[in-house]
Amino acid sequence: MLIETWDSQNDVLLIAEVGNNHEGSFALAQDLVGLAAEAGAGAVKFQTFRTEHYVSPSESERFARLKRFELSGEQFAKLAQQARDAGLIFLSTPFDLGSVAVLEPLVSAYKIASGDNTFYPLIEAVARRGKPMLVSTGIADMQQIRYADALVRRVWAEAEQGDPGLAILHCVSAYPTPPEEANLATISTLAAAFPDATVGYSDHTIGIDAAVLAVGLGARIIEKHFTIDNNYSSFRDHQLSANPEALREMADRIRTASVMLGSSVKERRSCEDAGAIANRRSIVADHDLSAGAVLTMSDLTWVRPGTGLPPGAETLVLGRRLTRNLPAGSPILKADLDEGAQDAPR
Repeated sequence: MLIETWDSQNDVLLIAEVGNNHEGSFALAQDLVGLAAEAGAGAVKFQTFRTEHYVSPSESERFARLKRFELSGEQFAKLAQQARDAGLIFLSTPFDLGSVAVLEPLVSAYKIASGDNTFYPLIEAVARRGKPMLVSTGIADMQQIRYADALVRRVWAEAEQGDPGLAILHCVSAYPTPPEEANLATISTLAAAFPDATVGYSDHTIGIDAAVLAVGLGARIIEKHFTIDNNYSSFRDHQLSANPEALREMADRIRTASVMLGSSVKERRSCEDAGAIANRRSIVADHDLSAGAVLTMSDLTWVRPGTGLPPGAETLVLGRRLTRNLPAGSPILKADLDEGAQDAPR
């Protein structure tokens, strides 16, 4: 999967999810973009919405809070430019159809929130844009995830857009998510079920351990809520977010985990070369052997280092006659044997 210069084959993308932790302050939103870049994130993400098309006015307290949190299209444009100037990918989650259009010139990929992975008109509207998509899977079961995946791919196929790239993010939509409910093993399940997608993790646990473990399980995208201060206000997202110090540690640990994971190819590593001979074994004389002796299994033992004939080459030795005396522990080499074969007991 490609998003701008990021390639899922090469790196794990750490997304600092500002979401609404700016609480409507454009200045704080700008600060958080800068802090995300300093902490080592690869992308910064916001949430874009018009409250009238997001929650019902009957939920008056929630409606009023989100109305205060709204940022304008012009403000998002400035944040997008700031992010790119800082070397970050700029992302945002649209929560209504109009916001999809607002974000079109600003984002290189769209995010679908867990709560909207069954909001099919929104998923179709985003898919029609022909850009990479990240879909969180909170609240959903496998049947729902398969439906959303098929819907996205059908829209792409009908528009002859190819495959811009789809990421499916394991997520548990509880704020915060208890450790015993994180269910990180699902990451492997998703990878097996959706081989054409990139698998990631959107983390709502407290702390950074789950995110680092997710990388070990194959997640190539990590999304973590990001705040300037966990005690900034009573808004719940601050408490489950990473502050700048925690995000910096997360970025470092994810890089370390990625390096340690390496590739899936099982082969001898270059760092093993120096010890390969020292740690392998050679066929040697088990006891003093005299010239003319016909070798049997009772004449052999195997010791380090592996400078002589290796285990598995016993058929080259058995039944052969020694051409010289060999003290116990001496490697038995082809040059020590005559050319004739004997029927030696084993």
